[in-house]
Formats: sequence, structure tokens, C-alpha cells
Amino acid sequence: MKKLLLSTLFLLSVLAYGQVTTTPTIPTANDEITITFDATGTPLENYTGTIYAHTGATVNGADWQNVIGTWGNNTTQPELTNTSGSIYEFTITPNIYTYYNINTTSTITQLSFVFRSSDGGTQTTDIFVPIYDDGLNITITNPDNNDVFNLSDIINIEAEISAAADLEIFVNDISQQTTTNSTSIITSYTFNSTGNYTIKAVATQGAEIVEDEINVFVPTATQNEPLPANVANGFNDNGDGTVTFVLLAPNKSSVYLIGDFNTWQLNENYQMKKDGDYFWITVNGLNADTEYTYQYYIDFSIKIADPYSEKILDPNNDQYIPDTTYPNLISYPDGKTEGIVSTFKINEEEYVWQNTSFTKPDKENLIIYELLVRDFTETDTFKDAITHLDYLEQLGINAIELMPVNEFEGNDSWGYNPSFYMALDKAYGTKNDLKEFIDECHKRGIAVLADVVFNHSYGQSPLLHMYWDSSNNSPSTDSPFYNTSHNLVDNTSAHWGYDFNHESTYTVNFFNDVLGYWMSEYKIDGFRFDFTKGFSNTIYTGADNWASAYDADRIAILKAYADHVWAHDPGNEAYVIFEHLAENSEETELANYGIMLWGNMNHSYNQNTMGYSSDADISWISYQNRGWNNPHVVGYMESHDEERLMFKNLEFGNSEGDYDITVLETALDRMETAGAFFFTVPGPKMIWQFGELGYDVSIDFNGRTGNKPIRWEYFDVPARKEVYDAWSKLIKLKLNEPVFKTDNFTIDAGNSSGLKSIHLTLDSAGNDELKHVTIIGNFGVSEQLITPDFQTEGVWYEFLNGNLKYIVTDVEKQILLQPGEFRIFGNQPTSLLPNDNIPDDDSDGVINDDDLCPETPLGARVDYTGCEIFNLPETNFTLSASSETCRNADNGTISVTVEENLVYNVSVSGNGLNISDSFNTANWILENLIAGEYEICFSVEGEANYQQCFNAIITQPEDLAVASKINSTSGKLELNLKGGDMYFVTLNGVTTETDLNYLELSLKAGVNKISVSTGIECQGKYEKDIFVSDKITYYPNPTTNKVILQSNTQGENINIEIFTSDGRLVKKLVKQTEAYSPVSIETAGLKPGNYLFRITGKTINTTIKIIKQ
Repeated sequence: MKKLLLSTLFLLSVLAYGQVTTTPTIPTANDEITITFDATGTPLENYTGTIYAHTGATVNGADWQNVIGTWGNNTTQPELTNTSGSIYEFTITPNIYTYYNINTTSTITQLSFVFRSSDGGTQTTDIFVPIYDDGLNITITNPDNNDVFNLSDIINIEAEISAAADLEIFVNDISQQTTTNSTSIITSYTFNSTGNYTIKAVATQGAEIVEDEINVFVPTATQNEPLPANVANGFNDNGDGTVTFVLLAPNKSSVYLIGDFNTWQLNENYQMKKDGDYFWITVNGLNADTEYTYQYYIDFSIKIADPYSEKILDPNNDQYIPDTTYPNLISYPDGKTEGIVSTFKINEEEYVWQNTSFTKPDKENLIIYELLVRDFTETDTFKDAITHLDYLEQLGINAIELMPVNEFEGNDSWGYNPSFYMALDKAYGTKNDLKEFIDECHKRGIAVLADVVFNHSYGQSPLLHMYWDSSNNSPSTDSPFYNTSHNLVDNTSAHWGYDFNHESTYTVNFFNDVLGYWMSEYKIDGFRFDFTKGFSNTIYTGADNWASAYDADRIAILKAYADHVWAHDPGNEAYVIFEHLAENSEETELANYGIMLWGNMNHSYNQNTMGYSSDADISWISYQNRGWNNPHVVGYMESHDEERLMFKNLEFGNSEGDYDITVLETALDRMETAGAFFFTVPGPKMIWQFGELGYDVSIDFNGRTGNKPIRWEYFDVPARKEVYDAWSKLIKLKLNEPVFKTDNFTIDAGNSSGLKSIHLTLDSAGNDELKHVTIIGNFGVSEQLITPDFQTEGVWYEFLNGNLKYIVTDVEKQILLQPGEFRIFGNQPTSLLPNDNIPDDDSDGVINDDDLCPETPLGARVDYTGCEIFNLPETNFTLSASSETCRNADNGTISVTVEENLVYNVSVSGNGLNISDSFNTANWILENLIAGEYEICFSVEGEANYQQCFNAIITQPEDLAVASKINSTSGKLELNLKGGDMYFVTLNGVTTETDLNYLELSLKAGVNKISVSTGIECQGKYEKDIFVSDKITYYPNPTTNKVILQSNTQGENINIEIFTSDGRLVKKLVKQTEAYSPVSIETAGLKPGNYLFRITGKTINTTIKIIKQ
């Protein structure tokens, strides 16, 4: 069931049967069974929390059926009870059939267990417990099969029977003990010699005889003997029918080779000899056409597959690989060993290479296609990928970067959880399938790079198994390959698997062997090294817990790996690419050494494709902007690790008016523009699979690393195919036009408007060669004018528009670009793309055969015969019109300024006016014009066919109009003005000049004098007095004998008139105000009723209502 368990922790490779016992000792499917688990020696040995069982049964020959609950679910999976120390147990009741919900007609042969911690982070390997048929059964309970003992050890041999019978124990077929009518038997035995021992227990009940047999071993001391000449680590075919196995195992005492050739038993004839850190053995008597499986058995406690395996068998995952993917896969040796095993075959089928002398493309001009076989093909196979190579060839890429294809844990993965570094993962196909894929790529001029993960490995790695500290659940301190803990101490996001120690020569030598193997065996053209920042033991914490700071030790390690790769084929060096993403100072040193480095530009390019100007500067894709000596930035807009541009375009794209980036066709158009500003920048580039079709499924769909939909149907969608076609053309230009390799280029990409440009110049170009390229683009969401800044005047050619000519007589003449539009111009046409120009040597727009004037000056206007028509620059005439000063003043003017000094004839018509004149000066003026529209036409003396006309409008001023009101809330005067270009507003003697049509003015209490004029007397003048009364408060109201008035008025007389409700004046008086003092008005003489008090003064004018009681 391990297909469901992607191990992130080390899994112990060997578990003795004694770690699980059962009550009864010989269980059947009808029994209630108590399972006892001893955690000693397992990863759970020091675990103090609750332990759970992930358990199923082998039913009708199929393992891991009828699993109880789901992995990690503590409510559905059995919980074990801790009975003492490291002993745990749980009960299967009332019987196996019922507990596991298995049909009673089925055959159950064993139970399967993985014991785990409550969080699932720590676990055992698979443990199998045999289930017996009903009837007479016997089992040897001590010792366990494959136990190892020392010479002269004395042991008890014990056996139990399911029902009373006559029992006998044999050692190497010699009887040691008998008993009659008993359910158990025991005898002691002394090992007097080294070698294999077969222990057998036999039970006889009447005519029925049953037996159980195990093997144990007594070793001899390891012999020291020098390694044979010319052998390497792992499997060696000596060419004479013998094979030699070599295992590097520092600090280990003994190693045995076990496998099909010795029935998986410990055998002194397969004890490996020792030479320093190495163990080795030469084996003969093998069938050269038989595929064998094998393991190394180290210190009688660790079984591992060969770290140098070229093929392995996984008992948990191979069953899910279709036969169509890996035909005739050899069977796993079930019941003979545990864990992953290696295979070898002396007469292995060799692949016959069709392309034996592939020359790698220039590394500084690579177009890399990053490819995950799983999500690129419907069948997840190299075979299927081969069928799509023509598609990639037509796209124009010259390199494929395969995400990890060496053995990784499980069958469904990105591959960054490696286990065996030289074994090809069978989930993608056979060795020869991959070789054929690479061969077919080379045939098409496409290099193949392998993505390698040397920062870490996961729990299945044999290098980890050999050196494991189960008490601390980490690599042991004597591991020659691993650090005991991660150096990115507090950044658990970077704690992938277990951390390799690249300061160890053992580690370095191993990975150098890995690199050499892939280049030699598969003709791999280079490598992308994953997370090279991790190739250091420097401790990183806090703000730099992603290890980005300059690290001289790390640089030395990385340079050494690069040197090793380059030395493999000098003159046709393999590529070295790092996913480093560290500080630029370190990346600069690595780049200047010749290493290429990933350049993540996803965010900046996506900001542009979505139509946003923030963080949209893409100039960091240039190696020059980074301060590097050479173009070694492998720039990318997308990678396996980044969100897809189109997904964000469609989800978050900007819009303005009818232009909306969340519309598919619009979003795709912008991908073409992004490509124009990506591929054309000198230096290697990388695209993620299907980006050329606008793949728009999020990276988080089905989980970040989960399977993604395969969209080959996108190729049949016209708008998506247009992206493919555009990118293909851009790639063709980049790879074949030398100007795109120049070091003389600039990128203008920081404009907040979204306008961008690239200028490239090839200084070595000859007169007829492409020397200059200008690229302009509009990443905004509205049409905009851009100044192209062409490098020179002359005839330019628009590459992606049929190479059509574009005449440049002014290098700064602006070009209007629609949103999302780009254009690419060159000073010569490119032969790589169609040329739709007519035969027209002088570029005047007239075909040569019809051109009567074949040497017309560039930019000249011509007639249909190709002969020049007299013309003046568009800027030759400058007209300005001045309006009438007042209505009906009839004093408007039209002024003309000319650049060329010629004799001009001018005619003016309109509004009843028809005049003609001539002049040969720089200026001409026509005065005393009435309001209206006029046409002014110019001709030139001696040029009968030339005329240029303009329209001019004379206006007359409107009357001044002023609307005023006092805002009841603010108390301010609001003025709305119309009729003038400028207004002079005077308030209480203070004049303000303004061109605004709306003003707010603060008024004082009392009379405010205001006037407004335009400065033009005939437009009139607005004048008004505005009285603003002081606010007044009064009390009490209703009143009996007096009313108190309170206001801000100071030192003036106020008049008070009292009226009845029907308007009759009943009282009139004058009061003097002093220093804001209240004013008292007697009302005792008034009859009860409603009265109106009118109060007036210099700054007050108001009426209040008073109720007299």
C-alpha cells in the first residue's frame, strides 16, 4: 500500500519477524488475534505518543487489500495500547473475516502492517504476518529466519503446533530432538562451525505430516583483499562471464551479497571482501541472458539495493506500472527479502545509437523547453513524448530540460524526491526508451538536459539506509554522505528530505559518478542542478534563512562540479545550469566562471501581460543589467515552480473600456507581445511546457505537484496557435540572426505607461547585413504613442508583418500602438520570414516595372509613375487664429509662419470672403476677420501640382454670465462664471484673477460688494451687493415679560419692530449694543399671542417669531 505513502522519513529496510508476535502463535482467519508490536530497533523506538496501525490483508494473492481506514486518519485506523516500555498491542476481533470485511470464501495468507505515529511522520516499513489454513500447522518460534549467530553460540530451537502431534527438530537434516503427542518442542543447539544452517520442525499426526523450515547463518571474519583492477562502484561486467560487485561502505564490518543466484540466503561463498572503505566480490556461474535481482546485506542488520543500480524493483509501486509502459518487467522476489532490490543482466539489450556525433547548440543561444513527461504525454512515457518531437522542432526550441527522471519515490511525482540516482524511473519507460528519445532529439538538433537533485534525498535512498540513527530519526553522525540536520536551520520550508554533505569527498565522488554515468550511458548534454544554494554546510538562520548570502565555500564546491561536467567532453562541453537564485554577487562570480543560472522573471512578465505597471520592469533578464560578463542568465517567464501567466491573465487581467485582458483572445495576444520582449534579449531562455499555447490551468490545480490536464487540443484553437506561431518566428529570429547575439543592446522597460522598447546593434555587420533591430511594445490597456528612437534613418523592415518596408525619415517620429501591440523592425529584411514587398528598388511604393523615375529620393512623394511630386515638410506651415475681441468687433486674425523660403500663393475663403495674395517672407497675416470658419490654401510659384489647404476658425467672445448663490450650509458665496478665458473677481475691494469657472468666496457680516469682469469691456461687468446678517439668538420663547437678544454685533444701534401675526406694528424701539452684551426687550405690555420681531442694523437683518404668554 506504499503507493499511497510518499515517505518523507527513513524507512528501516529490515524488520525481524520477532518485532510482531501473535496470540495465538499460529493464527487462522477464524481466530481472534492479539497483535503485539515491539518498537525496539524501529523508527518508533523512542516515540512516546500514540501509535496507530495501517493494516490490510493479502487476499487471494493480492497484498494490501481491505485496508482499515485511510492513512493518517486517527479516528478510523486501529490504535495500539502501550502495555510496557516499547511493547504495544491491539486485538483483531471477532476474527479476520469480520474485522477486515473479507468474504469468507476468500483465501487469506497474511496480514500487512505499517505502524505509525499519530501525525504519520514516523513509521515502520511493511510488516507481514502469516495466516494459516485451518487444520494442522507447525511454526518455528525461535530462532527467526535468517538470524545470524556467532561461532560457538548456544541457542534454543523452539516450535509450536496447532494440535497435539509427534514432533521432531532437525538441523541440517540431522535429528536433534523428538517428542510425542505434544503441542510444542524445544532443544538446545551449539554452532560449532561457520556457514549456513537449515532448521526444520516436523509434526506427524496419523497419516498427516506438516513441517516448517528456516535458515540461520554463522559468519566468518571478513577477509581483506585488494580490489581487482579496472572495477568501479556497483555492478561490473568483466567480459569473461564473471561479474564483480563493489560497494563503498566506510565504517562497516561485513557485507554479503544476496540474490536470486544464492536463493536469497546468507552464504559464506557470497561474503564480500574488504579493501579499505570498499567491499567487493566476483561471482561466476551466471546465465548471461538471465536478469537477476540482488541486495547487499550489511552487518547483518541492513539490506539495501545497490546505490549504483541502473534498475531497481520496488515491491510497493511497480505493480502500478502498466505493461505498455515497461513491458516484461521482471517480478519482485516476494517472500525472499524486503525492500527495494537491484537488478542486472550480463547480456543486456544494447541500444544502437543513430546519432553518434551530436554537436551541442551554443549555450549562450539555448532555447530550453522544460518538460515533465507525466504532464506532457497522455501515457506518461518517453515513447509518447517522441511522437511530439516534431511539434517541438517546429516551435524551434533547441534544448529540452527533463524534470528528474532518475528513480524517485512513488510513481507520480515531479521527481524532486530522489532515491536512486543512476536508475531510470520505470514509470516513464525503459532505458532504451529514454535513449531513443534522446537520439530522436539529437536527430532534430535538440539537446537534452537532465534535472538533477543533489541537495537532498528521501527515505528510500540506500546511502541513507546504511547510516541511520533510529533513536534520533536522522542520519547518523558517521554518515559519509549526509549531514545529521539541515543547515537552513529555522527554514523548515527548505527541509526537503535529508541534507547531503557536499563538503564530504564521499558525497562529491558519488555525484561526480552520477554525472558521468548520465553523460556516458544516455548521452545527456547537460544538467540543471536543483537548489544549489543548499550545497553548503554554512549555517543560515533568520533573515537569510534561504541561504542567499555570498558563500565562498559553496562557490568552490559548485565550481568543482562544473569542472567535472565540462571535462567529460572538452570542445563539446555539456551544459551546467544552476537553480541558485542567490545574491547577485555570488551569481556574478558563478556566471563569469561559465555557469548558467536560472533567472526567474515570472512576476515582472506577468505584471506586463496582466496590464499593470507596478513591478513590471523586465530589464533584469539582461545579463548586462546584472553586471555579468557573459549572457549566462537562463531567463524564464514560467517554470514548473511558477504560476502560469495565462491563468493570472484570465483571473486578474486589467481592463479599460472595451479592452479586457480577462477575455481569452486578448490575454493570448499579450502572450505574443511578452514573447517579443523575451526571446529577443540576448542570452539563453527557457519556456515551460505548453506556455507556447497559452496554458491556463493553475499550478495549484489538483495540488501544486499533482497531475495537470494535458491540453494538446489547444493546438487546434486559432488564437492559441497564433501564440505558437509568433513564438516560433521569434525563436527562429533569435537563433539565426546574429544581431540577437550582440552585446550592444539596450532595454527600456521601466516606463510606468507600459511602453517598452529594445534596441540591438551588431557592430560587426556589413552594409547588406542586419545591423539594427528596434522593438516597441505597448503593455498598457489603452492606445498610446511611442517614440521608437530608430538607430538610423532609412528603409526599415517589419519582420513579423511580411518584412514590409517602413520608411524612417525622422527617427523620433511617434508610432501609435494599440494596447498589447508590438512591432519589430530591422534595417534589413530577414530571409527567415516571408517577404511580401513588391520589387521596388527606390522604396517609393511603385513597382520597378512601372517606375519611370527609379532613383527617387527616400521619403519623397511620387505619383503613379514613380516620379517625385513636389512636396513640403508636414511642419512647413504653422497657422494660428486670433478671435474677435468683442462681439461684432470684426477684428479676428489668421497668422501664417513658413519654414521654406519660397514664393507662396495663398487664397482664403469663407463667410463671404474670397481673397488671394502672395508672399515670399517667413510670415503672413490676414486681419479684420469676422467670426466663422475659413479655408486657407497655399500653392508654390512654379509648382503647378502642389497645393495644401488648412481650416481655421475665428470665434467671438460670449457675454459675461454670472450666477451667484449663498450656500445655506457653509455660508459661502458660490459663483458660476461663463464667457471668458480669464476672470477678475473683486470682493470688498480685493481683486482675484482666475481662469476657473467656479469659485467659493467667504463673506463678512453686513454688506458685501462684489464685481466680476473678463478684462474685456464689451463682455460686460457683473456687480452686486450681498447682505449677510449676523446670527442672533434669543430666549426665553415663549416668554411672559421680556425677550433677551444675543449676537456678535458690537457698538452699533439696532432697530427692533414688533408686529402682530396679522402684520400690525405694535411697538418700535432702538437699542445700543456694547461689547457683545445681551439686549433686553420688555414684552409685559403685549397681549398674549404670536409676534414677529424684525431686527435690523448695520450687520444684521433678520426676523424672529416670539410667543407671548
